[in-house]
Amino acid sequence: MRLASYVHAGRESFGISLEGGFFDLGSRLDGATIIDALAGPARDRVDTLAREARPEIAEADVRFLQPITRPGKILCVGINYASRPGEHEVARPKYPSLFYRTPLAQSAHGQALLRPPESEQFDYEGEIAIVIGRGGRRIPASQGLSHIAGYSCFNEGSVRDWMKHGVYNVTAGKNFERSGAFGPWIATPDEIRDPHDMRIVTRINGEVRQQDTTANMIFPFEELVAYISTFITLEPGDVIATGTPTGAGTRFDPPKWLKAGDVVEVEVEGVGVLRNVVEDEGRGA
Repeated sequence: MRLASYVHAGRESFGISLEGGFFDLGSRLDGATIIDALAGPARDRVDTLAREARPEIAEADVRFLQPITRPGKILCVGINYASRPGEHEVARPKYPSLFYRTPLAQSAHGQALLRPPESEQFDYEGEIAIVIGRGGRRIPASQGLSHIAGYSCFNEGSVRDWMKHGVYNVTAGKNFERSGAFGPWIATPDEIRDPHDMRIVTRINGEVRQQDTTANMIFPFEELVAYISTFITLEPGDVIATGTPTGAGTRFDPPKWLKAGDVVEVEVEGVGVLRNVVEDEGRGA
């Protein structure tokens, strides 16, 4: 099952993505949220509705929202693929590198990515996002996957020179408004063939720039859940962006920065394709 958040006929809602459109859940689950539908009290009702669901809203008639419209936390993992040579001092770091993004730093599927006027070093990073369904603290890695409500596509857009304004401080360059993207929906675990071998591909204007599989992750999903929940309580609706493979624009010589008009696509096996067009901030976005 794939659940999307959207605006239809002026009303914010969410529903099941099907071939041919959406089956609306928001109108049928009074007061429920998408997290309630994924992993909360509404899940049983959603499973029942899904058995007979038919498309009733055309995709062309909705404006996508970020799948979790108001996430409590967005945590991001740095350098988490073994395919990124030369970026680690050792073969495998002892702990993952982490930083925060804010909800305003992402656009939804189909919305513009905003290239800020403060820099020309605007980059892409295709990633897999995991969405927490069952919260907890000090979650054992052996139970980590059971706390994941679903998977989505994520573009952790980066303004590279602003990541170097301080020592060990990437926060500014990772949080320009609408510099990244999240969507188009959340795929529940039953849609995923193998979470330890999910393929991810990033394309710029149709050209493949990044391609890898979670089999090459240094810290797999369950270890990230375990590590993060050691120091912070994970809550339903929290989002973890799990790292990007090699091939970001900064890794080319010369670098391949994003410019207005570029089309960025992040495709995740079992989920779908997140697509956004780059616009210069302040020019119609």
